[in-house]
Parts: sequence; structure tokens; C-alpha cells
Amino acid sequence: MKSQKVKFSRYDTADYLQTEEDIAAYLEAVMEDGDPSLIAAALGDIARARNISQLARDVGMSREGLYKALSGEGNPTFTTITKVANALGLRFTMQPISTPTTHTQ
Repeated sequence: MKSQKVKFSRYDTADYLQTEEDIAAYLEAVMEDGDPSLIAAALGDIARARNISQLARDVGMSREGLYKALSGEGNPTFTTITKVANALGLRFTMQPISTPTTHTQ
């Protein structure tokens, strides 16, 4: 009996972020998790789905520096995250984690 070889291709989230709705849904799901390194990596995925070279120019970083900052191992500053989000046409919004209770006196 001959064994069959199965060929797998590398999965890259950036390949599936084709519309603004895809990007918004992806980032919303990542933000719900709340893991800062995951958020940075998601912005990296979005940047690769767009044009990371142009994005790097827009935020004033080298392509390599931006790629490293937005990788899972990177540790970007909040300023970098904000600049990247703005350059991508995105905005962070803050919402209460839970509904606050009403205090009466």
C-alpha cells in the first residue's frame, strides 16, 4: 500500500482580512480577549493585509522595526499602537467591562 503525502500550506490570518468588515470583526474579537501581545500581533496581521511598508513610513518607523514591534514577541509602546491604529484608519474605544451598579445614599 502506498502512503500518500499530504501537503499543508502555511496559514496567515492576513490572507483572510480582505474587507473593512473582516478587519473590524477580527480586531473586536482580539480586543475582547484583552491580551496586549495578541492585540499587537493582530495589528501586525492587519498591517500585513494592507501594506506594511507604507504603514511603517506613515508611523515613522522602519519596516523591520514595525514588523518586530507588532509580532507576538514584540513589546510596542502605547504610542506605537496608537500611531499604527490611526494610520490604519482605526480608533480604540473604551467601554466598561461590566455594567456599573447604581449607588444610592
